Amino acid sequence: MARTNAAQTRVKPDKSELLMLHVVRRRRLSPSFARVTVGGPDLARFTAMGGDQWFRLFLPVAEGTLARLPNRLDTLAYMRYLAIAKTERPVLRNYTVAAFRAGGENGPELDVDFVLHGSAADGTAGPAATWAETCEPGDTVAILDEGVLFTPPVDRPGPLALVADETALPALAGILASLPPDATGNAFVEVPDAADVRVLEAPAGIEVQWVVRPDPYATPGYAVLTAAIEASAASVVPVSAWVAGEQSLAAAMRRHWVRIGVDKRAISFTGYWRAPRSR
Repeated sequence: MARTNAAQTRVKPDKSELLMLHVVRRRRLSPSFARVTVGGPDLARFTAMGGDQWFRLFLPVAEGTLARLPNRLDTLAYMRYLAIAKTERPVLRNYTVAAFRAGGENGPELDVDFVLHGSAADGTAGPAATWAETCEPGDTVAILDEGVLFTPPVDRPGPLALVADETALPALAGILASLPPDATGNAFVEVPDAADVRVLEAPAGIEVQWVVRPDPYATPGYAVLTAAIEASAASVVPVSAWVAGEQSLAAAMRRHWVRIGVDKRAISFTGYWRAPRSR
């Protein structure tokens, strides 16, 4: 993850340990998203916390390469991970829990949603997107739970403001589904394709606005940033706010909220990734 104030807002799991899992199934959700469901006996030790719960996902690069992973990922263990030769080092990415079912057909199941950029067929997709398009049932992966980044403050009731690009859609969906029924506010989410719009579980008092990017190949974030700022002119100042996605989106949205009077301590912002800068 890029710049964030997660250290101040994060709720860690009671126990975090490496879980070795396997692919149960995969399916295409929409033009820009694929969902991979994983399971296995180790998943019985996973505790679903709701909200934007996230985890480290380790993908093997060859047979047996996951066996070298540490059981935890503190600073020393991470340095040891980096010391593994690239040809043997598992791919590490951060993902959000899209859904967790303790009673799946053959045991607990965890859904992971992947944004698909490029194509696995022609080699233009990144390693995680490629894996999401090509993995098969039985393939092994590993996860390490990292907990929740955003918890709406119970001592400051009032409207929420939530903003996300497509990379943060699973996190936004998790937050909306975890909010109390009487929650109010606005949620904005940007996607590259109109067919990516889906129904999200949310309290009746939260208005969800989808922003379809005019140019699907443009840098994510600008369209939803513009829509959220324009809408805020006619809205009550939110009591708490959350933004995640491309780093410029997170930074600019935070600056806007501070400028209109939102308490800095009530803003959760996380840059999941950084878009390449033109020279």
